[in-house]
Amino acid sequence: MLRAVIVLLLLCLSLPTLAQKEVVGETLDIKLPAAGFSMKARIDSGATISSIHALDIEVIGGAAKNIQDDVGKKVRFTTENRLGERKRLEARIVKVGTVSNALGAESRYTVELALNYGKDARTVRLNLRDRSDMEYKLLLGRNWLSGRYLVDVAEKQVIGERAAIHVVETGLLFDTRIDTGADESSLHAIELEVEGGDATNMSANIGKMLSFTTANEKGKKQRLSARIVDVSLVRSAQGMEGRYLVDLTIGERGKEYKTRVNLKDRTGMSQKLLIGRNWLKGNYVVDVSR
Repeated sequence: MLRAVIVLLLLCLSLPTLAQKEVVGETLDIKLPAAGFSMKARIDSGATISSIHALDIEVIGGAAKNIQDDVGKKVRFTTENRLGERKRLEARIVKVGTVSNALGAESRYTVELALNYGKDARTVRLNLRDRSDMEYKLLLGRNWLSGRYLVDVAEKQVIGERAAIHVVETGLLFDTRIDTGADESSLHAIELEVEGGDATNMSANIGKMLSFTTANEKGKKQRLSARIVDVSLVRSAQGMEGRYLVDLTIGERGKEYKTRVNLKDRTGMSQKLLIGRNWLKGNYVVDVSR
C-alpha cells in the first residue's frame, strides 16, 4: 500500500502543471545564436514542426535524386529577419518532412538550430521554407511549445491543440484544429450560392444571404444559410484569396458564442473546422501538450 502511494506521489510530481508552464503571447523575440541576431517569431499551435525562412538552399556535396537520401548531409541556406539582417548558415539535415498545403504535399528539409528565449536555450528542429511573402520569418510550432508553454492570445480558459467544437447552426460536432497562427477561424464550405449575387465582385455581395454545404470529419453534411458580413483576403500558397465571412455560433458544447468565420473548400484537409485567434482571444489559453 505504502509503495503504491509513493509511486502515485512521484507520478504526480513528474507531471507538468499549468502553474509550471509559462504563458506566451502570439509573437516572441527569439535569439538565433548561429546568425548573431534575433527574429520576431509567430507562435503557431497549428504547426507540428517549427519553420525558419530559408533562401538559396544548397546541399553540400550535391542534392540526391531522392530527397530522402539527403538526410545526414549538411545544407547551407540564407536566413533573414524583419530588419533585413541576413546570414548564411550551415546545419545538418536530420529529416525530410512532408507538409500539406493548398497546393498538395511539399517536402522540406528539417535541421536543428539553437534558439534562445530568455533562460530557455535549446536546440530545436525547424523545417526550411522560403517565407519571403510572410510577415514572420520564424514560426514556432508544437515541437517548441509542448510541455513548456501555454499560448495566450489574450488570457483565460485552457484548451488543447485539438478540441471537439460544436457549430450550433449545423448541429454538427467537428474534430477541430486550434491554430494560434491563423487570424480567423475557417469552416469547410462547398456549393456556395449567393442570393442575387454578383459573380464578378465579392464585396458587392456583402449583406446578401449565402447558402452553402458543410461537412464534419465523419462526413456528416448540412446545408445552411447565413448572411455575408464581410469579405476576407487570406494569403495562401496561390497568393491572395478572397473568402466570404459569416457569423456562426461556435464552441465547446455549452460554451458556444458568435464568431466570424471564413468559408473555404477544405475537402483535401483533415480538419474541416479551424479555430483561429479571433475565437480564442479573450477566452482561451492554448496548451499544445493537452
